[in-house]
Amino acid sequence: MTPIEKARILMEALPYIKRYHGSTVVVKYGGAAMEDPALAEGFANDIVLMRYVGMNPVVVHGGGPQVSEEVARRGGTPVFVGGYRVTTAGDLEVARMVLGGVINKDIVSLINRHGTLAAGLSGEDGNLLLVRRKEHPDGDLGFVGEIERVNPAILTDLLRDFIPVVASLGVDANGQTYNVNADEVAAALAGALGADKLVYLTNVEGIQDAAGRLLTQIGAEKVSELKANGVISSGMLPKIESALEAIKSGVPKVTVLDGRTEHALLLEIFTDQGVGTMVTA
Repeated sequence: MTPIEKARILMEALPYIKRYHGSTVVVKYGGAAMEDPALAEGFANDIVLMRYVGMNPVVVHGGGPQVSEEVARRGGTPVFVGGYRVTTAGDLEVARMVLGGVINKDIVSLINRHGTLAAGLSGEDGNLLLVRRKEHPDGDLGFVGEIERVNPAILTDLLRDFIPVVASLGVDANGQTYNVNADEVAAALAGALGADKLVYLTNVEGIQDAAGRLLTQIGAEKVSELKANGVISSGMLPKIESALEAIKSGVPKVTVLDGRTEHALLLEIFTDQGVGTMVTA
């Protein structure tokens, strides 16, 4: 690449750097972007760059495959109802260990290799996420929480100096811990923080129509229609439902992004083309 080509790339990014300077962007991190070492390294670089150009990224993560692997290793069988993991008392202990004790620290360490900026926590810390037991029409989910309230003070304090990395756990009024869907956590935090953008890194291109065509931009009403018609189903449902909740809570843009694309975050935020599907009000 010639110097002039590099300069043109920077000039293309400049309006977006101006637009998002000082803005909060919540990123739900998962899928291939978390599992592939090269993509994980690229993700960490993207997050650090976002911070250094004046944005305030907040990373939210789950760890479904890793939790399932550990549950199976202990002789259990992962069970899902309506896209949600059924969480027994034993599974909950596994989730706390894997999400808060392993994955969270790995992500913090990965980001800090590119700049000493990240700090890890879960929804249990500072009562960040107050939840109740989630009810589901298709069956009992066990220790799965539904978010009732977000207490963002601990995050706003951290954002002055750090990139918060949040594990998807929460507590109820009695101090009982619950496993919480990471997509829902990302949406709730985006709303509570007044985020300018919420991004979901996934293993799909984005939202598709009934014919399987990628929709690069779509209104929330059309997304609800696709959901009602069964076009959006299975594991994508919690993501789409939480995206719609984020829009309702005032987040202007929610993007479902193909995390298998190298530097997907930078392409989405700092270029004219972007990747994935942007959902707007």
